[in-house]
Amino acid sequence: MLTSKDSLNSSYLSPVFPVLPVCSSSVCVCSVTSSDLQLQRLHKDHSSENGKDTLCSVSECVQRQYHFINVNKTWTEAQRYCRENYTDLATVDNMNDMNELKKNVNDGCVWIGLQKTGVDRWQWSSGDPALYLNWDPTQPDNGDEMCALLKDGQWHDFPCSDSFTFICNSSNNGAPVGTVSECQEKLKTYKHKINIKMINWRDAQSHCRQNHTDLVSVRNQNENQQLQKFIDDSHISDNVWIGLFRDSWQWSDQSNSSFRYWNTGEPNNNGGNENCTAIEQNAQGQWLDISCNNQFPFVCHEDKLILIKEKLTWSEALRYCRQNHVDLVSVHSEEIQREVMNVVKRASTEEVWLGLHNCCSLNMWIWLSGEIVCYQNWAPGNGTTPEDCRLEKRKGAVQSGGDQRWISLPETHKLNFICSRYEE
Repeated sequence: MLTSKDSLNSSYLSPVFPVLPVCSSSVCVCSVTSSDLQLQRLHKDHSSENGKDTLCSVSECVQRQYHFINVNKTWTEAQRYCRENYTDLATVDNMNDMNELKKNVNDGCVWIGLQKTGVDRWQWSSGDPALYLNWDPTQPDNGDEMCALLKDGQWHDFPCSDSFTFICNSSNNGAPVGTVSECQEKLKTYKHKINIKMINWRDAQSHCRQNHTDLVSVRNQNENQQLQKFIDDSHISDNVWIGLFRDSWQWSDQSNSSFRYWNTGEPNNNGGNENCTAIEQNAQGQWLDISCNNQFPFVCHEDKLILIKEKLTWSEALRYCRQNHVDLVSVHSEEIQREVMNVVKRASTEEVWLGLHNCCSLNMWIWLSGEIVCYQNWAPGNGTTPEDCRLEKRKGAVQSGGDQRWISLPETHKLNFICSRYEE
């Protein structure tokens, strides 16, 4: 039974701070009481012994807990077991997830949650959803051309086996231009590395993952223009591979993740019925397609973000998450935003509460974890202008449909919400 608003009191938050902030050079932290949110400046040590920031970065965060089940089952039986006991058969978003998954997996073949659907869709090698597209007017024009290249500022589909130069994304913080605020201006540089060696798309992808981050993603018009300028300044006149590809594979949990880690020559659909995916530890955990009727051990995942379909005010949602999990979710990075996007599409309300609140006295949006909002995903007209807090306090929510951006709402609205299992 969820606690009603009438039963809320300040005892669920400890400590309760005075109204006036005490300022120092440390990080902003907001405390919450049942009546208000009050800004405090608290000493918060983010340094480790070597002086580096100890908070997880985009590249270090793992959004799921993996569980290796050393029992042989068919893919469908494994899927059923994972759904009954965890969240689903394992989804993998990136190499960090892949490395985490491999830690406790035995040798041989092991099922993960990727299955062929027969419906092709375009997606980015990095795992980003392909929301922005910039095809040449005549493209895409061939069902057998499964990879994309950039030519004169527009995209063309080509056979992945063709050889071209390619561009890697070597951004250290994983954030595209335009998604960070002034407090991370010095980290905003979106770095590219061009390689004049001509190789096929799959080999280009492997090179970028081994030596940089991944083949470059292009997520908006601004990035596309910057990338074309980068190519022009590098005096490259030929076609250039980018990280866009299409396939017909879908994760069991319906995740949008487009990360793939196929072994050389895979998937090959040997025999015409290889519709499921297993990892091969003997091949550094790379994947192969194989018949779903084989029996292997498997890996389940347990999401660290939980959608609660009750309709509560922001304060009620906060209390529920702190009593039953850890907290309302804080979205520090694009990677966490992608996980939020996968979760909220199952919501029963048009907006879903996040752990985001506005400290009116300084006109500053702050996460419950204590972090100032640096990565941003605001819908137009939200979050960037001063809020009018005279009538009621404003909190942050994410849209459950459309492009799933953040909006500012009165805290008394009753919405679904996302709890986090992260220990900050």
